Amino acid sequence: MAQKLWEKNVRVNEEIDRFTVGRDREMDLYLAKHDVLGSMAHITMLESIGLLTAGELEMLLAELKNIYASAEKGEFVIEDGIEDVHSQVELMLTRKLGDVGKKIHSGRSRNDQVLVDLKLFTRAELKEVAEEVEQLFHVLISQSNTYKDVLMPGYTHLQIAMPSSFGLWFGAYAESLVDDMMFLQAAFKMCNRNPLGSAAGYGSSFPLDREMTTRLLGFDSMDYNVVYAQMGRGKMERNVAFALASIALLYALRKVRNCKLIVVSLFLLLRCHFSYRFSQSTSISLNKMFSLLCVKALSEFNELV
Repeated sequence: MAQKLWEKNVRVNEEIDRFTVGRDREMDLYLAKHDVLGSMAHITMLESIGLLTAGELEMLLAELKNIYASAEKGEFVIEDGIEDVHSQVELMLTRKLGDVGKKIHSGRSRNDQVLVDLKLFTRAELKEVAEEVEQLFHVLISQSNTYKDVLMPGYTHLQIAMPSSFGLWFGAYAESLVDDMMFLQAAFKMCNRNPLGSAAGYGSSFPLDREMTTRLLGFDSMDYNVVYAQMGRGKMERNVAFALASIALLYALRKVRNCKLIVVSLFLLLRCHFSYRFSQSTSISLNKMFSLLCVKALSEFNELV
């Protein structure tokens, strides 16, 4: 087992290591590009405060761009015995540049490094989700306009109550997405704050320019309090999960429930139209009939859901 960056004089028990690491190496591949971007911003700042020379910065940036390109192509791998993406990137740099590669860690902890990676990754993913939700919104609005004059039953308390339209139904889900996007926007704002420079929760003795890395990484702001930057671990993830659940799970469940009501309504109409030719009585109540078409369609629908 290769020595870890954070190890001192005592080696970690291998079973404990396997238990705590879990699937970290596999999941870290998603963070590779973002880890490189964070390092590029960090070393640019280090050069500006005199901790790197211009020549060292140039060499490091060139090699980091190569690593970024390999991650973009899906060719980046974390080698056997290497703990995580941070160690792999540093290893690749030191192989090419020698001890200069180790300088990317100056004034930085693995704690704020992984937080930056997670925030950059989450920010990119949320932008994609927002774009897809926008497309869904326009589809629903288009369907609402197309089917505004197509009638459907309106329900209250699971009972047919008022005439309605498919256009009104589609439009309701479009407007629901607008509300849900407010949750997503709030989650995005929380994730778009820079934790870099907070180190392990108590900052660094180096005169780090956190405002510079905030600008370079495109963050709106920063986590000003270095203790809070680390104390807030999991808070961003929780709020992102809540926002995504609002769009995906609750939206889907509401729509599935309403679709089921529509299917029931349509087949009740079919039952009335086809009358007894496609119906069957129960074994005990001969005067009670049920539609075989309804039963078959609802069973197929439930299986699909």
